[in-house]
Amino acid sequence: MPTDARRTPAASPDVIIVGGGHNGLTAAAYLARAGKRVLLLERDDHVGGAAISAEAFAGVDARLSRYSYLVSLLPRRIIDDLGLDIRLVRRRFSSYTPDPRDPSRGLLIDGEADAGAARAAFARVGAADDADAWDAFAADTARLAESLFPTLIEPLPTRDEARALVGDDRVWDEFIERPLGAGIDARFADDLVRGVVATDGLIGTFADLDDTSLDANRCFLYHVIGGGTGDWDVPVGGMGAVTGELARAAREAGAELRTGAEVVAIDGGTGEVRWREAGREHTARAGTVLANVAPAVLEGLAASAPDAAREPRPTRDDRPEGAQVKVNLLLTRLPRLADAEVAPEHAFAGTFHINELRTQLDAAFADAAAGTLPDPIPCEIYCHTLSDRSILGPELAESATQTLTVFGLHVPDRLVDAYGNDDLRARLERAVLASLDSVLAEPIADVIATDAAGRPCIEVKTTRDLESALNMPGGNIFHGPLSWPWSEPDAAPATPAQRWGVATRHPRVLICGSGAVRGGAVSGIGGHNAAMAVLEGE
Repeated sequence: MPTDARRTPAASPDVIIVGGGHNGLTAAAYLARAGKRVLLLERDDHVGGAAISAEAFAGVDARLSRYSYLVSLLPRRIIDDLGLDIRLVRRRFSSYTPDPRDPSRGLLIDGEADAGAARAAFARVGAADDADAWDAFAADTARLAESLFPTLIEPLPTRDEARALVGDDRVWDEFIERPLGAGIDARFADDLVRGVVATDGLIGTFADLDDTSLDANRCFLYHVIGGGTGDWDVPVGGMGAVTGELARAAREAGAELRTGAEVVAIDGGTGEVRWREAGREHTARAGTVLANVAPAVLEGLAASAPDAAREPRPTRDDRPEGAQVKVNLLLTRLPRLADAEVAPEHAFAGTFHINELRTQLDAAFADAAAGTLPDPIPCEIYCHTLSDRSILGPELAESATQTLTVFGLHVPDRLVDAYGNDDLRARLERAVLASLDSVLAEPIADVIATDAAGRPCIEVKTTRDLESALNMPGGNIFHGPLSWPWSEPDAAPATPAQRWGVATRHPRVLICGSGAVRGGAVSGIGGHNAAMAVLEGE
């Protein structure tokens, strides 16, 4: 052990948490409040992981939610339990979708519209017959949300218990047992409406909507049950405000948060963790280790432990695969739309869908599966500053400046190998701007701000960029394949870790990040459930 007392834990920790993302911070706060000695180790020079705010453009006073950007799955109970000062803003406009078949018209979903106005919005894009189906579909997803969301911070229900909670065999069969695409096609007639609904099953997930693997169904479920309503809210102050509060709660409870501490090995049998910090190697041992890293990363760290010399090391084929591109933009003002009847401040206030007809989504998947960048690339856009201008400095906040976050679908990590990361990043920048231009009345380039050096304020993050910056294998934002939020009939959870969905094959190690059962997105659920498993196991 090192002798530098300033850099050595004051006492042997009860729990070591590897990784300082939002789930690790959540677990640290809960466990420290329960009286546990907690040591959290983060390799970066700051905590927060993917849920941070940063000045992305040199000399520009704007702190963007650089990676994660909206909040839906963070339970109110976690906010209240930890005394978090977090404000979330509900967006009036759910979405706007310009019609790629005729960009002079589009579908605006207004949460305050009366029945007549809502029906007229569908009629405007030739989808009047889908208005009633939309309402019925929303009622069914609301049933799923109300039934299943509360279970995410309880011990895992069984599949049969979850089905009984939903209480509607028709809804269960459509969303859980059959491919998502089949249910959407049966419900809706119009290609545009089908696409708007389908995207919730594809965000960060490379999947065919009709695949019997049901990968799209699992992604869809998590996107529509958040908060018991399915709403996605804007965090005031950006994502950094969320993790800043979690870090405060953990520190005030007594957890030790150490940054610049890169873990190099975890011994799952003894609970020993080795890390490098300030050029020196350190070791500590705890009764329990919480891994707030992707399962594939955990296996690499476990394979580096002394007692794992004979364990096979993870290979490239073991890595998960992400399937998206993230583009951050700063604009001098919102661009004019090809659709002159919808105000830009309404269109961009919710989720702005571009080139996401159902047929376009299918074509994009086929292109990417064949190793080709989709053309056009399906995109979803979110404008934080229409809901919260606190992320801008005073001068920018008083101007017409806006931020845009673009999330491009069906861009699997395998395309990095096909094109090379730098080339792919450049291609994606052009593709995303072209996708935007296809529905605007002016080039998006005309309203992109410039940084202190006169460069356009555009930041592109590929899957490989996410892997490098955030240690997410393959750039997978969920740390791996999503799981159903229940235990299957052939599983008989026998330990606290199994009951809470955080077990690993290593006796003293629990997974507490997005790779846990019911992990994914900015939720704190993985951290909460790992902490509950630790406390239950006492």
